[in-house]
Amino acid sequence: MSQTLQLGPLALPLAPVLLLVGFLLGGFAGRWLGRRSGVDIDPLLWRLLLVGLFVARLAFVLQFQDAYLKAPLDILDVRDGGWAPWAGVAAAAAYALAMGWRGAAVRRPLAAALAAMGLVWLAGIGLASAFETAEQRLPEMSLQSLAGVPVALSQFEGKPTVINLWATWCPPCRREMPVLLQAQAERPDVNFVFLNQGETASRVQEFLAAQRLPLRNVLLDPRGEAGIRLGHRALPTTLFFDSRGQLLATRVGELSRATLAQRLPPPN
Repeated sequence: MSQTLQLGPLALPLAPVLLLVGFLLGGFAGRWLGRRSGVDIDPLLWRLLLVGLFVARLAFVLQFQDAYLKAPLDILDVRDGGWAPWAGVAAAAAYALAMGWRGAAVRRPLAAALAAMGLVWLAGIGLASAFETAEQRLPEMSLQSLAGVPVALSQFEGKPTVINLWATWCPPCRREMPVLLQAQAERPDVNFVFLNQGETASRVQEFLAAQRLPLRNVLLDPRGEAGIRLGHRALPTTLFFDSRGQLLATRVGELSRATLAQRLPPPN
């Protein structure tokens, strides 16, 4: 299933979009029934949302606590996309059952709101699966290294490969570079490939030197061909391939140590 919603050049993570649309439509359905019985359902729905988000984040942090212990403030930075969705859903469902058990008046509007949210989620997942493209592989293309040497992406098959689409002008790209650098040093069993989008070798070399980032496998994609072939133009985008060159996962947006560890294969 595709993990992003592509609207022209804009790429949005699918799960938050479905959550927002479901919450809005669920709120409308709950308010409509609530007005008929004199119940204000909005405070309960907001509490449900907050409980679900808090538990989903907490469960993810506990799962990858070793990564967060190295940078505790990253726990507060939810831009890394680190959530445990089913833990959040279970917590919200338990809270909803408790509230429905305690107050008969809220049961119908609450049930209507939850049903609308569930329908939006299932419809979104179904549409994403229906429009899913065929299994994606490392593209057959050659790019230039910073030294001007042609490098074929197919040469990275044989080991799990992480491809990062980035640019020096992109703030989240810059923020995640130290995380990727550390992973490249710690995981020699994984290829880390950095495809710079649209910049010159001199600009990239200047940036890497200034930031003290001794990255390996930095390649130049001056016309953004790799992003087009891979179906992603948003930056940063990180794609995770297995040792056979088949795409396993995609992260659109900034990575933290934890969300990178989530997608990497276990060490050999």
